[in-house]
Amino acid sequence: MPVYMVERDLPGITMEGLAAAQKKAIQMVKEISAEGRQVRYIRSTFLPGENKCMCLFEAANPQHVREANERGQIPFTRIVPAEDLTP
Repeated sequence: MPVYMVERDLPGITMEGLAAAQKKAIQMVKEISAEGRQVRYIRSTFLPGENKCMCLFEAANPQHVREANERGQIPFTRIVPAEDLTP
């Protein structure tokens, strides 16, 4: 299944805020998957010096990723195809 990176600009976010956003993303993908649309949260990487967060999702298409983030009201800048190179 394709992988998509969600880029987020999060100035001023705390670690608690990041944890809450991650929990919300996981909850939203469970809901959307239960409705029959394939999407899975993989992981996030936060760049504190840049206030950016990169989140990887696996999904049948980018619209499912967008829906999960919009439904969870998690801000994002863009969603782009990505290659996960985890060994």
